[in-house]
Amino acid sequence: MDSKKGGKLIVFSAPSGSGKTTIVQHLLKQENLNLEFSVSCTSREARGDEVDGENYYFISLKDFKQHIKNGDFLEWEEVYRDNFYGTLNSEVERIWSNGKNVIFDIDVVGGLRIKKKFPEKTLAVFVKPPSIDELKIRLKKRKTESDDRINMRIAKASVELATAPQFDYIIKNHDLETALKEAEELVEDFIKNK
Repeated sequence: MDSKKGGKLIVFSAPSGSGKTTIVQHLLKQENLNLEFSVSCTSREARGDEVDGENYYFISLKDFKQHIKNGDFLEWEEVYRDNFYGTLNSEVERIWSNGKNVIFDIDVVGGLRIKKKFPEKTLAVFVKPPSIDELKIRLKKRKTESDDRINMRIAKASVELATAPQFDYIIKNHDLETALKEAEELVEDFIKNK
């Protein structure tokens, strides 16, 4: 991928349940930001009403591993055992060819990898939940996962929270309206400063 071409890369990372997806969806509606969502690949099964090609590209574990061998990913990570997530280079190139800036809703490891590869073009934002207890409440309210999976996510969240200082900016999501406004201003400033 040629870092001299294309728009900006806007990365939002956070533990599950922090509100990053809500923030990213809000930003996508702001036409002045000229954003398009980068759809990640995953080897896991679709959950609930997730749509292939919209929420994720759902591919087999075998196909995912073949893409890794081929060097097709901008970044990838085995988030949980045999649960791989990654961003195809072709996805970013497709969005850039449409004249748009790319926005990612991505795990912390993937977000930091993108920042490392494209430091000048990337704004990496960490969304911090009010507390681990609040995170657990939010995950339970979703009713999409077992208690074991929620506990796994909570354990992972503690590790992810430790990476927050490596990001360009931390948004504390105590109040959603405030977090949305902060995110909007942050992204707008970054895009304007070519």
